[in-house]
Amino acid sequence: MYTSLKAPVFTLAGPFNAWLKHRTLTIELARRDVLGRYRGASFGLLWSLISPFFMLVVYTLAFGYILRARWPGTSGNTADFAMLLFMGLIVHGFFAECLSRAPNVIVGNANLVKKIVFPLDVLPWTVVLSAMFHAIANSTVFVVLNLILRGEIHATVLLWPLVMLPLGFLALGVVWLLSALSVFLRDISQVTGVLATALLFLSSAIVPVETLPEHYQFVFRLNPLTFIIDQARQVAFWGQMPDWRGLGIYALGALFFAYGGFAVFQKTRRGFADVL
Repeated sequence: MYTSLKAPVFTLAGPFNAWLKHRTLTIELARRDVLGRYRGASFGLLWSLISPFFMLVVYTLAFGYILRARWPGTSGNTADFAMLLFMGLIVHGFFAECLSRAPNVIVGNANLVKKIVFPLDVLPWTVVLSAMFHAIANSTVFVVLNLILRGEIHATVLLWPLVMLPLGFLALGVVWLLSALSVFLRDISQVTGVLATALLFLSSAIVPVETLPEHYQFVFRLNPLTFIIDQARQVAFWGQMPDWRGLGIYALGALFFAYGGFAVFQKTRRGFADVL
């Protein structure tokens, strides 16, 4: 059993061992994870592009046409609202996928924990990379639709991966933490879906925070998704440079949380096999 051979050692490079020591395995597992989701589907990987389009249509109908929601600073047309909404949903969708899948990362791979020598800390990376693949596919749809509906493509959209990177570190920490704790507390899986929904409706994904009463804005800005959503829109929709200082502070905090999640994962991993 891998976890019983020796006590796991925490090092500064530890969270990145998936790339330093097991890069090929990490990429292969992420590829299988993505392809496995669409195995047997007639359109295969095309669903990664079709699904976000359908999602955009539903939300635009609900908020753009029925509720007549509009975004400050735009011309007030539905196309502007749809694109701003879509970028918010892309960012939320990435984090929500990591959050909702985290409790099953170790519990759902008991065979890897018990039977073979396997670097378990690679599994959270697989979840995050799979979610990032879908976020990139969604952003591709965003760029195409933005060109069709609004006739615009900003060069600053190339900075979108840099904007998402700090959120990727945060998501990694969340997956490490929840995947480890869920081995011992199975109720966590019942909470993550509700939490993902709360993160959507209490962020700037759907609601312009600046239009809310001031005493509510504080709650929305505490949401870790709000800042990244705003910065993603800044580079992809508005064609402006992101807040580099804010992203730097966010990245440091996210890295700190990722190391904390990894430390919990390493501390508890020796007990995984006994519980599973």
